[in-house]
Amino acid sequence: MAEPKTIAELDFNVVPRTFKVPTWKTPSRRNKPARTVIADEQRRLQALATAETAAATAAAEAATEAAAASESDGTATAPSTAPKFHASYAAVDAPPSVRPRKWWCDITGLEGRYRSVRNGLRYHNAEIYGIVQGMAPGVDQQYLELRNANVVLK
Repeated sequence: MAEPKTIAELDFNVVPRTFKVPTWKTPSRRNKPARTVIADEQRRLQALATAETAAATAAAEAATEAAAASESDGTATAPSTAPKFHASYAAVDAPPSVRPRKWWCDITGLEGRYRSVRNGLRYHNAEIYGIVQGMAPGVDQQYLELRNANVVLK
């Protein structure tokens, strides 16, 4: 093999790149800035709130009209006033989580992935399992009592 003699022969810019698509262009913007995302989310939530308010007022007007019509007919029906859930950071109530429940180790307080079949204690790893297996019969019930899972025989 002959070694190249000039820099022009070593230049990779003149070599055609067959692996590149010639029509590809760099995207103008890859992601939105945080303030744009927040502003869009606030606009979306405001639109949802106004739509809910409009629906609630329309339902209230329909209930009022139905109540007025039933009074004129002599039949009385109570209007439906079911509260709607509105999720926000200020709301205390929240719907149930869709994430799986986490279990905690009864001995260490770390995440307890395993449960002893013999006494029902949750443990974190094999080292803690050795401690759980060596417990006296009443001690395991005391640990279970801490999380209100003990068996009380009367």
